[in-house]
Parts: sequence; C-alpha cells; structure tokens
Amino acid sequence: MKIAIITSGFLPVLDGVTVSGFYRVQKLSQLGHQVLLFCPDYSPLAHLYPNWKDYTGNLFPGVQIVNLPSTPFLYFDRNVGFNTYKIVRRELQKFQPEIIHVDEPERLFFAFFRLAGIALAQQHKIPCVCTFRTNFLDYFDDFLPFPKDINLMFKLIFEKSFVRIYNQYDLTLVSSSVTYKKIVNMGVKNAMYLNFHGIDLEKFQSTTVTANFWESNYQIPDLNNKVKIIFLGRLTKDKGWKFTLDAFVRLQQLVNPENVAVLIVGDGGMRDEISTRLAELTINVYLLGRVSPDHIPNILKNSDFHVTASEKETRGLSVLEAFAAGIPVVAPRAGGVTENIQDGWNGLLFTPGDLENFCEKLKLLIEDSDFRGKMGINAKESVAEYSWDNAVANLVKIWQEQIHRP
Repeated sequence: MKIAIITSGFLPVLDGVTVSGFYRVQKLSQLGHQVLLFCPDYSPLAHLYPNWKDYTGNLFPGVQIVNLPSTPFLYFDRNVGFNTYKIVRRELQKFQPEIIHVDEPERLFFAFFRLAGIALAQQHKIPCVCTFRTNFLDYFDDFLPFPKDINLMFKLIFEKSFVRIYNQYDLTLVSSSVTYKKIVNMGVKNAMYLNFHGIDLEKFQSTTVTANFWESNYQIPDLNNKVKIIFLGRLTKDKGWKFTLDAFVRLQQLVNPENVAVLIVGDGGMRDEISTRLAELTINVYLLGRVSPDHIPNILKNSDFHVTASEKETRGLSVLEAFAAGIPVVAPRAGGVTENIQDGWNGLLFTPGDLENFCEKLKLLIEDSDFRGKMGINAKESVAEYSWDNAVANLVKIWQEQIHRP
C-alpha cells in the first residue's frame, strides 16, 4: 500500500504523538508498505535537538520523510509554514498515494490555512482520513492569558470550527473510548474508536532491573534503597506541574524524604520554574532532561512507579509504557488515562485537583512495596495485547476498507 501521512509533529520532538508516529512508520516499513510523511522542519531547533537530522529523508526502507519549512510553535516545537502546501501537492503528485492520512487536522488547518489533504484526495479520487490526537480546546486555560469568560467564548468558537474541520474527512479515528464519546457529543459525525496505540513489548521484556542503574547511566548515586518515582512528559502547564509542585511540598510532610527519589524525564517551558521550586524541597529530585525513546524502557523498569498529573490526555502513551515495564501508575481520574488504569489493580486514580487525595495515593505506594509489586504484575498483564503488530494491523485494515469502499 502507498500511504501519505501529513502530520503536525514528528521526532526529534518527544511526546505521545511523535513517538507513536515513529514506531508506526517503522512497523509499516517492516510490513512492506510505502510511506511518504510530511512534518515540520526542526533544523531551527538544532540547539534543542542536535540529532534532528536522524529523522529526515529515507528513515526506513520505503519510508520517506519530507520536512516542510516551519514557524515557531511553543518553546520546543514547530508548525508547518502556511506557504508550504505547494510542496505537499508536488510531492504527492509524484508519489501517487492510495490513501492520505492526516494527524491533528485542526492544528494543520491553522498552519496551512486550508484543510490538509482533502482537495488532493478528491482530485485523485482516493480516501482521506484523519486522527483526533489532542484535546486542544482543553488547553486554552493553560496557554491563553485571558479571563475565563473570554477563554470560554474562544472555546465555543473554536469548537465549532474544529467540528467542521473533522467532519470534512472520510473518517475521524480516535484511540480512546473516553475521547470518542467526547468528540461525538461535540458534533463529530464520522468518528470511529480504534486502538492504534502500541508498545514495543519485546524491548520492554528484554529490560531488567539493574544494580546501580542510576549511578552507572545518569551519575545519580545511592538510589538502590530509595523508592523511585518517575515522571515522564513535557514540562509545561498542561501537564499539571503547578499542582504537582504543590503536592511535593505536602508530600515531604507525610513521608520520610530520605526514602524517596523523584526522577523527571522531559523538558519544556517550565523547566527553570520547576528546578527552582524543587531546590526548596528536602525530597531528592533529579531532572534528567530529554531522553531518547530507546532509553525509556530501562528507565521505567528501574523505577518503582510512574506519576502523571495531566487531566487532558486523549490516551497517555507513558501510562502504557509504564505498565509494559511492570510498574503501576498514579494519575487523575480524568481524560483518556482512565481507559487503562483500573483503580487499585494496576494503578491508583486520584480526584483531580485534590492535593490531599493525590498525596495519599503517593504515600500509599511509597510505603507499601508489596502493593506496588502486585499492581506492577497486573499492569504488565494489562498491556499484553498492545503490540505495534496489533495496532498497525488495525490501522491498515481501516485504510484498506476505505480504499476499497464503493
């Protein structure tokens, strides 16, 4: 199959969208499909991503990455430029795809100032499907510096625009039943719930708990006898970091700080603020910065449990990865993370915004190693079917059905 993918982001930017996109095209290559993928050019961010060239050009056999001239988008990201669609048209004309797949079409619409892929698909009489990836409307309060009433007005306006955009496509795929219900209630009429999230299970299964792992790999000594809490994600407002920092202040009053180590993997606009606040704590806290996706399995395997305070995830790839590593997760009872977390069985859910409830859950896992161990075993069992083989097979089936649709 010849598949054209137009996406709002790709590696070296690290988030659930980009990491899953990378593994997806890798699996498509292994299956013998041809892929032409369009994404922003990240060379202007070479100071943040010195390895950006590793994800351009002929990435895998049959997979070609076309980087479009880009404009700034947040601290760590880029958007495709509004005048770059002519490149997309030209390359698609040469490639002659059988289907066009668009990730985050609303973000691409406001970048290209047009619906990505649709006119080209209609011209060549091929299907054009899209994926709902990010609850952008939920992020307005985090990134727009306006009063709540004005933000609400903006949300209502943009919600109607987003719904209109999604309904133009032949199909809108969504990876969470929670998010599926949400966008259907918004008015998206072509939505389909489909599991296209995967994990490299073999890579996680091959990792082991290693003595002195943190000292050998990250020069952090004396962690063997500490409970290691891992945070994995962007250091931005939407990930609940202000709430988390307040929770750390309270947590050090509830547990012995000498028994706990907090490890934070990721980067973003709040890094300096987080670093300053954490310096005031007695808990041992370490900021590791950006880490290659290849290192994540070992990092999670050598931690005791994963924590996220984000209430706005459509699914939460880091939750699935933590489960694959055999460690439980603490998360808010909100958004797509609730799809996989069964409270008290493979993780713990806390009441969103409730600092005391959050700290109670953390305290319980810090002090009860047997409970952690049992939940870790359950967590690993719960993602046994989340292979990239299954995830991509689901996606390919949908593409083929669209291609052969009358």
